[in-house]
Amino acid sequence: MTTTSPAAQKSGGLRTGVQRFGTFLSGMIMPNIPALIAWGIITAFFIPVGWTPNEQLATLVGPIIHYLLPIIIAYTGGTIVYKTRGGVVAAIAVMGAIAGSDYLIAQVNATLPADNQLGQIHMFIGAMIMAPLAAYSMKWLDSLWDGKIRAGFEMLVNMFSAGIWGFVLVVIGFYPVAWLVNGLMNVLSTAVNWLVETNLLPLTSILIEPAKVFFLNNAINHGVLTPLGTQQAAESGKSILFLLEANPGPGLGLLLAFTIFGIGAARASAPGAAVIQFVGGIHEVYFPFALMKPVLILALIAGGMTGVTTNMLLGTGLIAPAAPGSIIAVLGQTFRTDYLGVILSVILSAAVTFIISMIILRASRKKDLAKEDAFAAAVAQTTANKGKSSDALSGLAASAAAAGGVATDRKIENVVFACDAGMGSSAMGASVLRNKFKKAGVEGVTVTNQAIANLDGTADLVITQQQLTDRAKDKSPNSIHVSVDNFMNAPQYEEVVEMVREQRGTDA
Repeated sequence: MTTTSPAAQKSGGLRTGVQRFGTFLSGMIMPNIPALIAWGIITAFFIPVGWTPNEQLATLVGPIIHYLLPIIIAYTGGTIVYKTRGGVVAAIAVMGAIAGSDYLIAQVNATLPADNQLGQIHMFIGAMIMAPLAAYSMKWLDSLWDGKIRAGFEMLVNMFSAGIWGFVLVVIGFYPVAWLVNGLMNVLSTAVNWLVETNLLPLTSILIEPAKVFFLNNAINHGVLTPLGTQQAAESGKSILFLLEANPGPGLGLLLAFTIFGIGAARASAPGAAVIQFVGGIHEVYFPFALMKPVLILALIAGGMTGVTTNMLLGTGLIAPAAPGSIIAVLGQTFRTDYLGVILSVILSAAVTFIISMIILRASRKKDLAKEDAFAAAVAQTTANKGKSSDALSGLAASAAAAGGVATDRKIENVVFACDAGMGSSAMGASVLRNKFKKAGVEGVTVTNQAIANLDGTADLVITQQQLTDRAKDKSPNSIHVSVDNFMNAPQYEEVVEMVREQRGTDA
């Protein structure tokens, strides 16, 4: 029996808490990325400096970013907390923040000369504040009179309570929240401008690249950089901030280094991971490669800094977020005169990461070859266990126990792959396991993917990357939990197939 030290438990709890908070922030933005992309396309084509300037269609740009996007972000955040009712109240509330911000800016501009007027502040962060505030408070208010309303008056109370509370929140949004967000945006914008002017923006990679590896990529990109970048793009037509996290170059460089200088299963799976990461935009596939040798994070930092420096020196940027972080998405959102600079930033960041990773991998090659690769050993053990379902069950039981799961005597009918956003790496893992079930002739098992935040406890088996398992356990405590290092080729998949095969009495 293994024990975990209090310090390790505290560290794991802190990491889980940060991941959970970051997921909530990015969860409000990510479902609305299509709207941001649509806005970016409209901007790219129809503004005066666009590909095909159109004065009439260009009038769409302002209302979409100033009203539509903050409202749908607030609605999405509200639904996460309290379904449709929370979403509606959140959408009402954010209008107060939007109007309050406009009023404050108008008051300031009245005292400034015409050539020094302030621009509008778009309430992305205001929406991310008002959404949970509105939804949680509405949920709490509803709980006060739950079960105490006379029959026949439920609809009346529900409609008027939401409307009245929405009115209160509009006022709250108009005054304190709008003032707070305007001040915060001014501080953040000033900080970003200072980093650019002092040529220090590349230093952000020291924080961004390690955070990405620990699955905070969506929180950083969509929770922080997207709101700031969108504000910047609305003012200047493009933003370098969209490339701080989304640049696929560092991940590509790392995976190419493993392809040439890696050993064992890591080397074998690296080429496929490189294609998925660079073209598919699923950056999570390279995180396990960095975590198996954490010193490689230095190579990612150097590559990230190289890409940021290149874009900063050349003044290049994107017109809207690149989501997912695929080279296709990056080029699709590149400002029309910036293709050379953006492509160069990707190439140089990949090259720097590759060179440093190569040095690290070659320096430790003898040591790595001297000991059995844990990943390869797990695959070999699984192969040896084929046809021995009791061994497969023991292996899966050990995996589940290590992940804090329950006993594996539960019949497996519903398997869920869960990741931070529920769209990228988990979808890939679900597809891999689905194909393994099909090849094994196993039927009657549903394999799906979803965000960890959406786990509802109905899954029989939950599969997550090991850095995310603690969060999955909190959301679905009665499921079997299995941790994997790599969604592309985990030995635990064979154990799951063997377990389900035995439960159904299916011949191998």
